[in-house]
Amino acid sequence: MTWIDYIIFAFYMAAIIGIGFYFFKKNKDHEDYYVGGRDISPSHVGLSIAATDVGGGFSIGLGGLGYAIGLSGSWLLFTGLIGAWLSAVFIIPRVKKVDRAHGMLTYPDFLAHRYGRGVALLAALISGIGYLGFTGAQVLAGAKLMAGTVLPDAVFGIDPLKFALVVMGAVIVLYTVLGGIKAVIYTDTVQWIVLFSGLLFFALPAALWKIGGVAALCEALPAGHLSLMKVEPITFINWMITIIPIWLIGMTLYQRMFACRDERAAKKAWYLAGLFEYPAMAFIGVALGACGRALFSGIESEMAVPMLIKTVLPVGLTGIVVAAYFSAVMSTADSCLMAASGNFVNDLLEKMSSKPWKSRTHVLISQVATLVIGVAAIILALSFKTVLDGILHAYAFMVSGLTVPTLGAFFWKRSTSAGALAAMLAGGGLSLTILLIGTDPPLGLAPSFYGILLSAIVFISVSLFTSAKS
Repeated sequence: MTWIDYIIFAFYMAAIIGIGFYFFKKNKDHEDYYVGGRDISPSHVGLSIAATDVGGGFSIGLGGLGYAIGLSGSWLLFTGLIGAWLSAVFIIPRVKKVDRAHGMLTYPDFLAHRYGRGVALLAALISGIGYLGFTGAQVLAGAKLMAGTVLPDAVFGIDPLKFALVVMGAVIVLYTVLGGIKAVIYTDTVQWIVLFSGLLFFALPAALWKIGGVAALCEALPAGHLSLMKVEPITFINWMITIIPIWLIGMTLYQRMFACRDERAAKKAWYLAGLFEYPAMAFIGVALGACGRALFSGIESEMAVPMLIKTVLPVGLTGIVVAAYFSAVMSTADSCLMAASGNFVNDLLEKMSSKPWKSRTHVLISQVATLVIGVAAIILALSFKTVLDGILHAYAFMVSGLTVPTLGAFFWKRSTSAGALAAMLAGGGLSLTILLIGTDPPLGLAPSFYGILLSAIVFISVSLFTSAKS
């Protein structure tokens, strides 16, 4: 990067942080901080969902898949399209009906309505821990991008990746602590437009020009790399098992449902988000990874896109596209921090307090909690090997414990609180144990498959032998 690129990049980052300061003064109470006053337009919410779900983690991860297996990696985000549209049809009408009556702030608030406070507290703990891991993965994505595009080989004698983890994490935490959900959603809109436009109109054409055109790209890639059939069926099944359920239990998504003014607006936002994930972002991400494979052989797959950006773009455009990728990282990390903060503050700390909090006190406690969670996420990011691993591990832990009880809350009247509690502990515990042991589960299926299966068995069995109030 030249000094012009650094100036463009710095100006963009300063503008984003400035928006955080702007909304810091606009947030009047905790409803403003967490659900944006319940009157945000569907276009902003839809773009925010796409930016949050794809974000930097999946953007870097998609590039890695494009490098490793080619265009077939785009099927990863097809699961997002399915999840978004299923949620719009079956989940949003039920959630908004309850929200209109009770004015909810979090996903565990919904579970508390159906099962009681004990289930909601455990769900908040599982969700909060899961989003902590997800935030760590996003910080790692930003650090990889910074190390691959902005930093020299060593900074003050420190490994550039570790230095970038601290710097990137600090920027994300500062912006999120200040702004709340309004800043998150409105900047997500800008960040998604910048990311999508930067990759489609600048990065991809420049990469193809550097390679020598589409024909030269085909010659440089391994056989089948531009096919959609190279992904292993078991891999696609595992993606569906792990990712689709997040649309049912994702705290970031419930916050946005509550931020929409009504059911119609929420549905429109979800349909829009699904289309922006697949095919829009899916093919751009893997195509850039494939271009990276043609230009740089033998490097870590998730460093292909950062290397490509650093190498192929002319002066000025590099700063824009790097800023676009950093925007994607921030758009996901800030949402995950808000989700984890909402879980720990609204669903745990506030419920354990003997006295109700004043609105400004609530906001202040939320900001402190967001800061602490952000620091923990930076530390956690140091333990992840790849961005995609971090994302999928966090997803697996959450969906294994929460999917079945949440489905029961929506669709099975016989489900009980005791069944939900037992299912959460069994499913989440099994998945976490498999992940910590590090061994491959039988048949090559994802840990979340076995977690969900055990959760379902326990949930049905315990619910059938307990009363609805237990």
